[in-house]
Amino acid sequence: LVPQAAFVTLRLADRMRGCIGSLATLRPLAETVAGCAAAAATEDPRFPPLQRREMPGISIEISALDPPFPVRDLSEIVLGRHGLVVTRGARRGLLLPQVAGQEGWDLRAFLEATCLKAGLPPDAWEHGAVVEAFGAQVIGEDPLRI
Repeated sequence: LVPQAAFVTLRLADRMRGCIGSLATLRPLAETVAGCAAAAATEDPRFPPLQRREMPGISIEISALDPPFPVRDLSEIVLGRHGLVVTRGARRGLLLPQVAGQEGWDLRAFLEATCLKAGLPPDAWEHGAVVEAFGAQVIGEDPLRI
């Protein structure tokens, strides 16, 4: 079994309820997803732990990540196909490929939002921050069809 990075996003009534993942490729995909799903439900610092009463309305989206590649030219980034990682020093921000489309962002807004997620100024990508892109296979469910 090949190790693979992944993120798991939990949604409740079309709103994010938790999202945890890892760029590390230490475990096979199934193990990575299981760990990320549990963490998204209980450890995302932006949300309280998921309650049992919320479970029936939760939908799960899994993003199996391809290895990131360094962006040498912005033309290498395809909105909707690539996610971004921006790193400077110990700060790192990551946004999944689907986020730009969900938010209606153009490339500049996507780059700025990724910098902000890293706790960096929005233009850090123009001033020495390392920009990487990655693809993802996204698998989701619609709780209304279950």
